[in-house]
Amino acid sequence: MQAYRFGLDLTPGQERNLFAHAGAARVAYNWALARVKAVMDQRAAERTYGVPDDLLTPSLPWSLAGLRKAWNQAKAETAPWWGEVSKEAFNTGLDALARGLKNWVGSRSGKRAGRPVGFPRCKSRRRTTPSVRFTTGAIRVEPDRMHVVLPRLGRLKLHESARKLARRLDNGTARIMSATVRRDGGRWHVAFTVEVERAERRPAQPGAVVGVDVGVKHLAVLSTGELVDNPRHLVAAQNRMRALGRALSRRTGPDRRTGRRPSRRWERAAARLGRAYARVADLRRDGLHKLTTRLTREHGTVVVEDLNVTGMMANRKLARHIADAGFAEIRRQLAYKTEWNGGRLLVADRWYPSSKTCSGCGAVKAKLPLSEREYTCEACGLVIDRDRNASLNLAALAAQFDTAGSGPVAARGADRKTRIRRQVAVKREPGTTPVGQTGTVPPQGRTTHRALTKAH
Repeated sequence: MQAYRFGLDLTPGQERNLFAHAGAARVAYNWALARVKAVMDQRAAERTYGVPDDLLTPSLPWSLAGLRKAWNQAKAETAPWWGEVSKEAFNTGLDALARGLKNWVGSRSGKRAGRPVGFPRCKSRRRTTPSVRFTTGAIRVEPDRMHVVLPRLGRLKLHESARKLARRLDNGTARIMSATVRRDGGRWHVAFTVEVERAERRPAQPGAVVGVDVGVKHLAVLSTGELVDNPRHLVAAQNRMRALGRALSRRTGPDRRTGRRPSRRWERAAARLGRAYARVADLRRDGLHKLTTRLTREHGTVVVEDLNVTGMMANRKLARHIADAGFAEIRRQLAYKTEWNGGRLLVADRWYPSSKTCSGCGAVKAKLPLSEREYTCEACGLVIDRDRNASLNLAALAAQFDTAGSGPVAARGADRKTRIRRQVAVKREPGTTPVGQTGTVPPQGRTTHRALTKAH
């Protein structure tokens, strides 16, 4: 499955039609959520009265099919205008609620990993992102490749050519499964979910291994010696965003306590600020895609770290810079692009001391503060940039993995203790590789290697 996303150039009438479809999805969502909560409260109240379980009010199914059946029975009274929009609009809202309820149940029962998920809440007309998803009906790309056709919306003009998607459709190597229209950053986009028949590919250098150490000073430091600059798009746009934020604060905005609606000037100022943030996100996304595509097409094996990005964001001095770099997005893109290009992605253990280990002799330091930007080995005397040293250690880990298979691979087992390893240096001639015997010396005390001790 692959997604193709294009911007739309809509007429005022088409934009009003899209807002109507997104509003219909919100209405169906809120109605179904109110019904679910009413049934839950009623059954809970009846239990307090001592009503047996077999005599309780019948429960409402939380599946998409059950919610859709209940909606079809009540839509004539609840939404007498239901025939003016596509049925896919109501299906979009009901499907979103079914997914939210499923995630809530899975989170409470422990079947769903990640952060706890709360019970779904009602969607607001002013705060909800307008979106509608089409899964049936006429969904196609026009022969001119500058227009698409969607059910009940008709022919919509694209902002850019859809030639890449059209070529696959014409060759029979792709099939459109669904189309989602969404308003993001003041602009409407259409995203096609496509089932693709992908040809087998091989990287340009199948046997090449590259270690990627991501950071803030440099977006990525490669084991090949290449330094990828961090463009810092958010920092570059900070002055403009401050000015737009001050202009927004001077307008009459909404007030939920008094029910005051925002002024037109406030809405225009909020739209300008939203477009500025959307531009930063687009620039960041474009740069990360170019970097990850190049790495996966050139190298057969890519080695990265399993970083605790959530824990690193707890550092208030680096949180904004870490979020601007997009560490998690780099790994996510590398995961599927290595599969597309016939390579493999190796993920080092989260507690592997890549920055503390000497890439020359293998000695491990007990501590390495963030302020030390150069790694100096006390055993062999190697002096090297700490990020370059970490990337070399990551690349060396590829020899410990099985060469078969592709995609993310579980890393070697490492615990939270950093054990000091000292290299017994042997006298050598200048210009030769240091040799010696490596031994493990138990540390004098416990040293915890946190994610924040790594320099980024």
